[in-house]
Amino acid sequence: MMFTLSPEQTDFAGVLHGFLAAGRRDLAEVGVDEVTEPVDLVVVFEELGHHAVPGPLVESLAVVPALVDGTATGTSSVAFPPHVPHAVEADHYFLVEGDTLREAVPAAELSSVDPARRLVELTGGAVIATGIPATRAFDLGVLTCSAQLLGLGRAMLEMTTAHTLARTQFGRPIGSFQAVKHHLANVLIGLELARPLVFGAAVTMTTRDVSAAKVAASDAAWNAARTALQVHGAIGYTAEHELGRFLLQTRALRTAWGSPSLHRARVLEAL
Repeated sequence: MMFTLSPEQTDFAGVLHGFLAAGRRDLAEVGVDEVTEPVDLVVVFEELGHHAVPGPLVESLAVVPALVDGTATGTSSVAFPPHVPHAVEADHYFLVEGDTLREAVPAAELSSVDPARRLVELTGGAVIATGIPATRAFDLGVLTCSAQLLGLGRAMLEMTTAHTLARTQFGRPIGSFQAVKHHLANVLIGLELARPLVFGAAVTMTTRDVSAAKVAASDAAWNAARTALQVHGAIGYTAEHELGRFLLQTRALRTAWGSPSLHRARVLEAL
């Protein structure tokens, strides 16, 4: 499948990049909360991942709008048992049970591998709607999480490449060593092979394609994280180094919205 972003999508990604690079986080200012088309959501979420923006982004911007209409202020989160049993901390909570959507309240706070992504256990309340498009909403969560992982992987590759040009060993930048180049090339190849799967899934929105995209993006981002940590050394996972928050978010999102093994099983069932 040939896929090329439109000039409008490319421009929007550039505007969002500059907005986030300036440290601004009110996404409504650039109209992100009005984006609904899957391909456009992938453009948005790849850039959000590229800047490791925290918060219940998948839930607030992609999943909850697909389940319920409304103009509630603040952030929203949702649990999809059994694959997404807990919700990310937010202002408003929902619980999906089959094709039924309920209001929910947090019952307990849970630990997370990413301190910026705090999880809560939910207790279901009043029924909001029945016959909801639960499968599509779940797949939108998987898709946008995959796009975030692509962006995280891209950012870690950029950080690691810059580090290899600045760090010297034996009087030479470590990026000049062939073994380091091979590691970085493998990361780039993984990300470039995952990207068309993610955008292709946004076009078809089939369960098979969405799950295949999640597997590829998870593996590519995980390899980027491992390589980044190996090249940076111990400083890479310290709280003081910027790489640390990218590593933590990648680790958390790799299994969010379904583990790689779950999505491999979904692909197999769809064949």
